[in-house]
Amino acid sequence: MPQPTKGPRLGGGPAHERLLLANLATALFTHKRITTTETKAKRLRPLAERLITFAKRGDLHARRRVMTVIRDKSAVHELFTEIAPLVAEREGGYTRITKVGYRKGDNAPMAVIELVLEPVNPKPKSAKKTAAAAPAAAPVEEAAAEEAVVEEVVADDTVEESSTDESSTEAPAEDAAADEAPAEDEAK
Repeated sequence: MPQPTKGPRLGGGPAHERLLLANLATALFTHKRITTTETKAKRLRPLAERLITFAKRGDLHARRRVMTVIRDKSAVHELFTEIAPLVAEREGGYTRITKVGYRKGDNAPMAVIELVLEPVNPKPKSAKKTAAAAPAAAPVEEAAAEEAVVEEVVADDTVEESSTDESSTEAPAEDAAADEAPAEDEAK
């Protein structure tokens, strides 16, 4: 069973609040920005963002889920065909609330809630993050480089050992032949 939100409802009962928020969402999707009280804008934001997320999915089930909240077919059509493609790259934060002062009649705090339809600019990577990432990656690269050097040194040592073994076995024979040659010369 859904747990109701705490505090007084907008406009009285829960059914009236649902209707009020549905009408605000319809107006928001139709006009792209509306001026209302801060409280209504803050209550509208999660509903509008959830409906836009459904519109980004774009399938029939999502359209029917949105139609349970917004009864105006033209507003739902506009949401799915115009608004959803504009926010397709955005990962949330589809609405913006800006406070605009107080209403003249009853001094109620007013706000403008609007859709954020600008294209998403990827954040440039800060120097701190790239500098922190480079040293973190460097020890791994250095360790890999050291392992490669150690493997090369071990491979060179085995090659040198095998070549020194061959030369050491040949060297005494050559030395012996060299030693015999002067002995033969002296005998003559």
